[in-house]
Amino acid sequence: MRNGKIFYLMGKSCAGKDTIYKALMEQQNFRTVVLYTTRPMREGELEGREYHFVSENELLHFQGEGKVIELRSYHTVHGLWHYFTVDDGQLDVQKGNFLLLGTLESYQRMRAYYGAEKFVPLYIEVEDGVRLERALFREKQQKHPNYTELCRRYLADEKDFSEENLLACGIEKRYQNRRFEDCIKELIDIIKQYNEFD
Repeated sequence: MRNGKIFYLMGKSCAGKDTIYKALMEQQNFRTVVLYTTRPMREGELEGREYHFVSENELLHFQGEGKVIELRSYHTVHGLWHYFTVDDGQLDVQKGNFLLLGTLESYQRMRAYYGAEKFVPLYIEVEDGVRLERALFREKQQKHPNYTELCRRYLADEKDFSEENLLACGIEKRYQNRRFEDCIKELIDIIKQYNEFD
């Protein structure tokens, strides 16, 4: 029996990753992993769907058990927020193909932990001006818009997803999300090039 692959979806903020992720999950036979975070739950989010929302003490407990695979910490205007992946038995490529959504840093650490041969990076690109327009529109819909945090995320992306960092991770192929339907079709074509899980 062949093992599955871990398709790892990445991109800067407002590149359309969440929408692409949902479409691929609906159209392909993917499993996924729910990550953990210490940030507060946002309006419209549900525990166990977007994230497992946990306390700082729970994070320390996982660390004490050696179960934290990768951890990202961000200094926000609301304080320090952590995002992390736990080795809790969710990710098992013997069960099939997985689709994960994360940052370049999390991709690096997950690949180092599980082995590069299991991963297929899917890096989404959108022109920066379009991303900023989307970010402003999305923030305006929030009950309490936080434009300071929006700007922090936007500038952090420029550093995190620099060309140097992308190439260091072996990411050369880019998927342009100019038109959603075309981007999805290209991604599905790439996914189908890999043998289906038996």
